[in-house]
Amino acid sequence: MDITPRQIELLKALAAFERSRCYSATMQELADELGVRRSTVFEHIATLRQKGLVVPSRGKARSLRLTATGEELLEKSPDSGRITESEGIPLAGRVAAGIPVEAVENIERLSLESQFGSGDEVFALQVSGESMIEYDIRDGDYVICRHASSAHNGQLVIAEVENEGATLKRFFKERNSVRLTPGNPSFEPIFSRSCRIEAVVVGLLRKL
Repeated sequence: MDITPRQIELLKALAAFERSRCYSATMQELADELGVRRSTVFEHIATLRQKGLVVPSRGKARSLRLTATGEELLEKSPDSGRITESEGIPLAGRVAAGIPVEAVENIERLSLESQFGSGDEVFALQVSGESMIEYDIRDGDYVICRHASSAHNGQLVIAEVENEGATLKRFFKERNSVRLTPGNPSFEPIFSRSCRIEAVVVGLLRKL
């Protein structure tokens, strides 16, 4: 099932709200909880209802609850790709890729949080497919993302395209539309007047 990080975040917020308060959240309560506009929540909830993940709750006016499918989805991906590590690995110094430099041992800790920050705005996604190989983003890589609703020309973004789900592409604003450009000549650019930016890509992680 195609689902965006923000939609996973909404599902988690719904579940946590009901567990802690013993009643279902309204859209306004969700917006307040996540610190976003009510219209943003409304758009995502409409999509989640179409996917059969949430339904109106009978316990409170205009409130929502997770369906069995929604609860199962959260159980299978409880962290939804979010960064939770805090310890990191030893950062012992620098190594030359050109002229050799003197090795100086200076043990620090290297973690994703130290490089990209922490909090609900930062998350990771695993890449599936080869449409971005010319940008050296390969199938199985992990992209580090930061939630955003807009992007500058040329930025790598996670965008939700109507009827196509979320996709990783390079963003360009055209005169009357948005162009989402792949990094592989075997794939065609996506032109859309209604795509929604979910995040910008700020890093790449690959296991050799």
